[in-house]
Amino acid sequence: MIRRSLEGDAQAYGELVAAHQRVLFNVALRMTRNREDAQDVTQIAFIKAYQKLATFDRRRKFFSWIYRILWNETLNLVQRRPRQEDLDETIASDRPTPEWDTETKETNARIHEAIEELPPDYRQVILLRHFAQLSYQEMSRVIELPEKTVKSRLFTARRLLGTILERKGVALE
Repeated sequence: MIRRSLEGDAQAYGELVAAHQRVLFNVALRMTRNREDAQDVTQIAFIKAYQKLATFDRRRKFFSWIYRILWNETLNLVQRRPRQEDLDETIASDRPTPEWDTETKETNARIHEAIEELPPDYRQVILLRHFAQLSYQEMSRVIELPEKTVKSRLFTARRLLGTILERKGVALE
């Protein structure tokens, strides 16, 4: 598909986009916590990848390469924008929500806030493992670190995340 894309076949690049768009969007969404920002960052990553496709080293995985582009664009966006407080979702709702639904939303919000508090390297491995559902080997290729380092970083990230969640009052089982 890359060769065909370089030869001007737009459909081939469309196939690359279709194959990777969902996972990349989900990573961007977890990082930005904003659907529109995640869509923008994902689109920018694909545009930049297309523009620089001739520089892609075909011995590597395309996903690893475009993931790096997405990660850098997402970090740039998150660092550029001012910190905003989330709106209380219950204010905009006309219907009463069940208690369990509210507790679930609050817990999920605390988890996302805790993930956001992690340093970028630790946030990255949590997102890749638990949201993009990559294997250790795939993670190793994507972030260009030895598999043992990835496992160690994920272990540390989980411990840090647990500490943050405890501080936020989220019960860990």
